[in-house]
Amino acid sequence: MVLCTASTEKEALQIAQTLVEREEAACVNVVPMIHSVYRWKGKISSETEQLLLIKTTQALLEDVKKTVKELHSYELPEILALAVADGDRNALSWIGSSVKGGKENF
Repeated sequence: MVLCTASTEKEALQIAQTLVEREEAACVNVVPMIHSVYRWKGKISSETEQLLLIKTTQALLEDVKKTVKELHSYELPEILALAVADGDRNALSWIGSSVKGGKENF
């Protein structure tokens, strides 16, 4: 599971669509209108953003990072990968089989 924020819905949807089209993610949920408070270059900022929940495999993490950086407008896109310790076996198999190289691994 990869978490990433985007500045606009249009940008978030473009990233999501591209990741799924390239078979780097099985699914990307776009959660609209989250409010982020963060420190950037010594100043505290507060912005509305979109949250992307990217379902992929460990093997494709570097591809996902590359695609996000290619399409993202931020100087430093937030890309956080979280290992999934457990989940429904069928759902995890679907994720694995829906990405490139997945059919050979599942």
